[in-house]
Amino acid sequence: MTTAMESIKVVTGAGPVGTTVATQLAEAGHRVRLLTRSGSGPIHPLIERLRLDVSHPAQLRSATKGANAVFHCIHGSKYSAKAWREELPRAERTVLEAAAEVGAVVVFPESLYSYSSPENVMAEHSPRLATHGKRGVRTTLLAARAASHTRMVSVVASDFFGPHVHNAHAGDRMVPLVLAGKRIHVLGSTDTPHSFTYVPDLAAAMIRAADTPEAWDRVLHAPTLPALTQRELADAFAEAAGAPTPAVGAIPNWTIKAAGIVSPPMRELAELLYQFQRPFIMDSTASEELLNLAPTPLDIAAQATIQWWRNQS
Repeated sequence: MTTAMESIKVVTGAGPVGTTVATQLAEAGHRVRLLTRSGSGPIHPLIERLRLDVSHPAQLRSATKGANAVFHCIHGSKYSAKAWREELPRAERTVLEAAAEVGAVVVFPESLYSYSSPENVMAEHSPRLATHGKRGVRTTLLAARAASHTRMVSVVASDFFGPHVHNAHAGDRMVPLVLAGKRIHVLGSTDTPHSFTYVPDLAAAMIRAADTPEAWDRVLHAPTLPALTQRELADAFAEAAGAPTPAVGAIPNWTIKAAGIVSPPMRELAELLYQFQRPFIMDSTASEELLNLAPTPLDIAAQATIQWWRNQS
């Protein structure tokens, strides 16, 4: 009889979430199949890296044989509502169908985009009915997951920081500048509370959720520290690095919106300025209790983040 430890864990995508999930699973002694189009990902004796397209049903069915959990961590090829609408629903449907055939639970990382009233504290029970643009795409994806007969769970996180996080507000737009002693330019407000999720905490919650039947067919929140201002987060990185307190300034909102007139990427960014113009706060208390997890203390998370960035140089 195959035990849970002997069963294979499938991870799709080798971005910051997929890489961290695969690594944590392997370090816990699980066999992992990491699926990407490039065959990339972390190197570990228990991680088998396969090159394939997860939206291809036959390839995915072959790769999920023997799995009891699938961690679906791929994103769209572009940060745009158009790319998400064209790519993500089909890929998620294929993953859910393949997992159902082998009786595996599917765990999705999820964002706060779908929340209807982000001006209020967002908890697990808060309404998720946002429409239009990327926010509407996330609402549609959550609805499709809920309608599926496959066992699944979505684990919501706010903006990422931590090892392997590059293209993010608290990634390459902040940490390298702290290390270089340069001024940091942030979106929205420098001193408005905003929730940031440490990626290893998201990965740990996804892994725990896969092994917790009470968590299935629900939307959970990754353990997330109390909201910080962008200035406070930059200061935490500086303290961890032994660097001077950085100068932090806000990019005027009109600059982003004006640039969006001629730049599609800036237009996509402008759509989500609301997240940094007023408090943007998530509450993970209920999920922390269910999963028996807690967020990593800020000083420890900041030190690990700084160390990872220094190791890249």
